[in-house]
Amino acid sequence: MLGAVFRGPGRLEVGEMETPEIGPDEVLVKVGANTVCGTDVRILRGEKTRGIGRDVVLGHELAGHVAEAGRNVRGYEVGAPVALAPAISCLRCFYCRRGMENVCVNKRIVGNVVDGGLAEYVRVPAEAVQAGNLFVAERDLPSEYLALAEPLACCVRGLENYRVELDDVVLVMGAGPIGLFHLQLALLAGARTVIVSNRSEERRAFARELGASVTVDPTSEDLSEVVAEHTHGLGVDVAVVCIGVASLVNDALGLARKGGRVNLFAGFAGEGVAEVEANLIHYNELVVSGASDTRRADYETALRLIESGRIEVESMVTHRFPLGEAAEAIEASARREGIKVAVVP
Repeated sequence: MLGAVFRGPGRLEVGEMETPEIGPDEVLVKVGANTVCGTDVRILRGEKTRGIGRDVVLGHELAGHVAEAGRNVRGYEVGAPVALAPAISCLRCFYCRRGMENVCVNKRIVGNVVDGGLAEYVRVPAEAVQAGNLFVAERDLPSEYLALAEPLACCVRGLENYRVELDDVVLVMGAGPIGLFHLQLALLAGARTVIVSNRSEERRAFARELGASVTVDPTSEDLSEVVAEHTHGLGVDVAVVCIGVASLVNDALGLARKGGRVNLFAGFAGEGVAEVEANLIHYNELVVSGASDTRRADYETALRLIESGRIEVESMVTHRFPLGEAAEAIEASARREGIKVAVVP
C-alpha cells in the first residue's frame, strides 16, 4: 500500500509499504480520507516533538470503511463506514478514572506514535477497538466529512468548559476551521450574537455564511468598540481564543464582561508565555479555562452533529489532494489555503 511516513523534521516520505496485518482483536480500515490538521504542519516543521515518533505514518483526522475485522471482533461489518477517535487513553490512570481521559498520562495518539491515516489502510489496535474508539457511522457520508469529527470533538470539549448559555454574546477570535466550528457550536447552544474576528476577508465571509452575526477585521477596526456596541458596553459573555498568539489572551480578558468566561482553546508557541493584566480576572471575576484534546463521548457527539447536518462541514472541505501529494497537502494547509484540506487515497 501507499503511505506517508514521517522520517524527521521536513522529511515526509510517500512510498510503498506493507499493508498492515491485523490480530484477532483488531480492525483494518480502508482509509477514505484524512483531513490535515495544524498539528501535522507543526510536526513536519519540527515545531512539535513531544509525543511524536519517527517512522510513523502521520494523520489523525481519518475516516473510511472496515476492510477486515479480527475473529474476536464484533460490531464491525466489512464495508461499514467508520471514523476513528485517535486518542487511545489507558482508562486506568488518575485522570482517566475521573472522566478526564483527554489528559490521560499514558495516552497514545494515532498519527503521532501509532500509524495514522495518511495511508491506504490503517490498523486499529486492539485497545482502541475494545475501548470503542472506532465509531460506526449511521450515515455513509463522504469520508472527508466524517473525518472532521476529530477537530469538532475537540471544540465540543472546549464548549463543555466555557459553556454558552441562552442569549449569550460570544466572541470567537479566529476564523480558521476551529473558529468556524466554535461559531457553529455557539449558535447551536443558543447564543444571541456571535462576533468573529479575523484578518482574512475570505474567512470572515465564510464565517458570515455560517451564521456569524458580526465579523471584524482587527487590523482595520477597533474590536473593543464593536464588542461594546453589541453588548451595551458590558463586554461579551464568552470569548474563545482560537489563534495561538499569546498577546490575544489579555485582549480576550479585556473584552469579557464581569463574570464572563474566557477559553484559551488554541495552543501557543513555545511555553506559551503571555503577559496578562491579572486584576481583570480578579476584580471582574472572570472564569478562564483551557481545552485539551477530546474524550470518546465528545467524539461521538461530534460525529452525530455532522451526520445530522446540525454542523455544516461540506463547504469547509475546500481542497483535496491524492495520497501521493500528502506533503503538498500539508504545505497548502500551512499556507492557509481555503479552509480545510483533505487527503483522499
